[in-house]
Amino acid sequence: MQNFVTEKLNIMNDILFYISLIFIVTCILCIAFFYKATGNSKTVLIIILAWFALQGFISSTGFYMQSQTLPPRFLLLVAPPFISILVFFFTKKGKRFIDSLNTEYLTYLHSVRLPVEIVLFLLFLHKQIPQLMTFEGRNFDILSGISAPIVAYLFFKRRKISAKLMIVWNIICLLLVFNIMTYGVLSVPGPMQQFGFDQPNIGVLKFPFVWLPGFIVPVVIFSHLVSLRSLFRNN
Repeated sequence: MQNFVTEKLNIMNDILFYISLIFIVTCILCIAFFYKATGNSKTVLIIILAWFALQGFISSTGFYMQSQTLPPRFLLLVAPPFISILVFFFTKKGKRFIDSLNTEYLTYLHSVRLPVEIVLFLLFLHKQIPQLMTFEGRNFDILSGISAPIVAYLFFKRRKISAKLMIVWNIICLLLVFNIMTYGVLSVPGPMQQFGFDQPNIGVLKFPFVWLPGFIVPVVIFSHLVSLRSLFRNN
């Protein structure tokens, strides 16, 4: 009996390692797109890697799994990136940085949302997140990942779609990421939980999946906002 249980645990660990590997590759791809969008800024890359290392270390200790505290420890993961976005958009230096970014790479960056959705679905199958956070539930963000490379190619390379259509696409995709972000936050076990009581969102509190709310989601939102600023200014 003990050998059977040990074997099952080893299989589960192998599966979670496989999902983690897919996610880490996705993170690397996201960093690469953003790095290219900054004009290969080594300063930005160092800051991103330092943030990854810090959050990776904190999450590996199980710090974020203590989700019943007030204020939620989860805020230490998600608040700094979103505060940074506000700083960029409401300071002169921040706006200069925004206007220097390559929006073509930022548009291609959204293609990482496709493998992210696959990872979320696999996490659901292994009871790490609720179904509503997947494309089988209330998460339609996979459409953003599928359409991103097509839209980027048609707009930047072929000039086959208009700036107005790009604005609409960015707004719709921004709403889609806000949709899943809301369900994700409200499915985390704790005082704020409203969804997923039978299978709460514990996956994104673990290493390496903390990088999803701690980096990928904020970068996706930031990329949409930068693209919209550029589109509105140029039209």
